[in-house]
Amino acid sequence: MATETAPRELAPPVTRFILPGIFTMVLAFLGAVLFTGITAPTLLADPGAFVRWALPISRAIHHTAMSLTIAALLFAAVIVPRASKVTRHAGDNEAADHPVFTRSMNIAAAAGVVWTLAAAAVLLLTFWDLAGTPINLKPEYSVAILDYIIGITTGRAWAWMVAIAAITASLALAVRGKTAVGLTAFFSFFGIVPLAFIGHASGGDDHFAAVNSIALHLLAVVIWFGGILMLALLAPKLGVEAPGRQRGQVLAGVVLKRFSALATVAVFLMIGSGVASAVIRVTEWGQLLSPYGALVIAKAVLTLGLGALGLAHRRWVIPKLLAGQYSALKAAWRVVVGEIMLMGAVMSLAVVLARTAPPTSDEAPATATPARLLTGYELPEAPTASSWFTVWRMDWIWVAVCLLGLAFYLWAFITLRRRGDKPSGLRLASWIIGLIALFYVTSGAVAVYGKVQFSTHMVDHMSLTMIVPLFLVLGTPVTLLLQVLPSRADGTRGPREWILYLVHSRYSKVITHPIFAALNFAGSIVIFYFTPVLEPAMLYHAGHELMNLHFLLTGYLFALSLIDADPVPKRYPYPMRLLVLLATVAFHAFFGVALMSTTVLLAPDYFGNMGRTWGGSAIEDQEVGAGIMWAIGEVPTLALAIGVAVSWLRQDKKDTKRYDRQAERDNDAELAAYNEMFARYKKMDDRA
Repeated sequence: MATETAPRELAPPVTRFILPGIFTMVLAFLGAVLFTGITAPTLLADPGAFVRWALPISRAIHHTAMSLTIAALLFAAVIVPRASKVTRHAGDNEAADHPVFTRSMNIAAAAGVVWTLAAAAVLLLTFWDLAGTPINLKPEYSVAILDYIIGITTGRAWAWMVAIAAITASLALAVRGKTAVGLTAFFSFFGIVPLAFIGHASGGDDHFAAVNSIALHLLAVVIWFGGILMLALLAPKLGVEAPGRQRGQVLAGVVLKRFSALATVAVFLMIGSGVASAVIRVTEWGQLLSPYGALVIAKAVLTLGLGALGLAHRRWVIPKLLAGQYSALKAAWRVVVGEIMLMGAVMSLAVVLARTAPPTSDEAPATATPARLLTGYELPEAPTASSWFTVWRMDWIWVAVCLLGLAFYLWAFITLRRRGDKPSGLRLASWIIGLIALFYVTSGAVAVYGKVQFSTHMVDHMSLTMIVPLFLVLGTPVTLLLQVLPSRADGTRGPREWILYLVHSRYSKVITHPIFAALNFAGSIVIFYFTPVLEPAMLYHAGHELMNLHFLLTGYLFALSLIDADPVPKRYPYPMRLLVLLATVAFHAFFGVALMSTTVLLAPDYFGNMGRTWGGSAIEDQEVGAGIMWAIGEVPTLALAIGVAVSWLRQDKKDTKRYDRQAERDNDAELAAYNEMFARYKKMDDRA
């Protein structure tokens, strides 16, 4: 008689998932280190074997901990359920925390502490590596470390990293509400910024493009790599039924499906930004045979393998899990192990790549021109008619924004068409025109010449704040996304829920008020051009990107507050909107005249020292820019006025039809009551 055997106990997730990834990561790291020789002693200034080995190891730990922290907060904010039981109209703290949510926040807090300590370790080890001397405790080095943190870009970046990591870890320990967790997750992404400015491609000749491409690359890495680690650590808790879902549907299927959609975006972002980052440092085909080129090829192959593996999981593993053919742990084993091993190898190669000398020298010219000192690039040739179509300088952040915006809009448009709805082709055309205009003014000739010439900068500014937003608003992207994005029933805030939360928030009520939008629109012009803000915004890369973002958002909110397009918390009367528009136009004209008549050069240390040999003097060019500002705003203003009038007319027609339907239902009771009122007044007059 056969005896029953107890079911074999599964190994813990650390043994099943994490250890294979760590083993692969260590092997890839050691192989890349030995291949490139980055830990070999230097001849002139050697920091010692401890620093040479500890620095790349600390950076690997730092990158892993940062990725895990950000991904854990992202999971808690948009992927895993917040409460163990879904209740109608429940607040953030009315139900017990779901075990998966609790583990996600605990992982975020623990990884945040490791992130902070690793960043501090890298900060000190980088100092000793640059100093070229072994670690010692002499007093003079304490002052040198302080100078390094205050005065050297690398030191400042790692000091900011320590601060961001410490704040993120503290918030992960303290917050539990939906909104607070979402804001903490958003804040944690700022940890990417310091790394982007000191990454292995940021020191190239095309510094600004390198910073942007590596920032996008890091964004994709932390989402993808951190997400895979989170799946491994959450696997034991994913075998329960998903709250708010049909009975028997395990949480693992829901979580994997949501993360798969996010990882798909990260795949394309990683591949595109990786190519853009590599071509900055590998400028010839023969350089691919160098150690740096070989690492780039190996990293690209592994990344493509990761993408193919993720696609296979999305096509076969997740559907079988949702159909009940796989258990949660079996699905997690199939999804996580292969990807975590490959991703560990990719991260190891990235760490070694950051310490490897590129084949293309990134040394600045011995005699830099004034334009290069101020903008980071040589002065372009004098603009001609063809230059406005042939001169380009890719701003990879805005390129990614445009491509992702186009992809999401087309996906939503096609989804609605397949569902049987009829989305507007005119709105699609308006959205595409807006994205093309945004791409041109951020990466085309307007952006290139706008860095060296005030008049072209004004074309760039006015396009970003008045032309591009008008087309984007008419595309009604929020309305389209709300129509196509699925709603969630398990209490989590997905993309649709976060959009609705932002649309109906108190903050949205303030910024979409026509008066506030107009004051923001007009006040931004005063702040940027009549205060010292303009010069650092033009001089520094981060300042320039923030200035472009501010101009775009300011114009978008102004147009949105006037035109009936996407939903806002409250729509104000049309006469008020027209008055606000007219007042803004009057101020715009007044400011243009004032700028034309001034004899004070704006940002004199920047535009006055550019060394241009074409285009007239700086003050003459400023007068031209003021005239352009005045003239270029007239057509968009007229379009906005027409938009308000059309919206007013449509609303009036809707009101008329509603009144007619109401009259048909109640036999025109409102008109009868109105006539009866006048009849009573007549009788009163007769008696008097």
